[in-house]
Amino acid sequence: MLLKLNIFILLTLVIFSSFKKEEQENTSGELSVEKLAESVTSWNGDTLAPYLPGQPQITILRINIPPHYTLEWHKHPVINAGVLLNGELTVISEKKDTLHLRKGEALVELVNTYHYGINEGDEPVDIIVFYAGNKNVPITIKKE
Repeated sequence: MLLKLNIFILLTLVIFSSFKKEEQENTSGELSVEKLAESVTSWNGDTLAPYLPGQPQITILRINIPPHYTLEWHKHPVINAGVLLNGELTVISEKKDTLHLRKGEALVELVNTYHYGINEGDEPVDIIVFYAGNKNVPITIKKE
């Protein structure tokens, strides 16, 4: 499990730092890494669930949400984290916890808690999300 967590953190840092380079040019000639998130809790303060036993599987999605679009209620049975590359996104949990995410901000997403997101702005939301899951385990479950 520790190996799975270390791989997830390394992938996150490498990929997130490459996106940051697009915004901030590194003229020093030295490698620069900026930690965007490190947490044992999701954005609403809930403690992250332990990793599931079995074959680890990392999934990385780039999600584009059109202006004025509302996502369906859903939950993630696996730990995931993301960074907002463009736009602003509001996330609301079934407990009415609310997060307002802006361009460049990172989040550690809710696990096993239904929530949805809303792009209330006039520009698309572009977000990269990393899921530290298991083979044959869904990363998202829609509420019925």
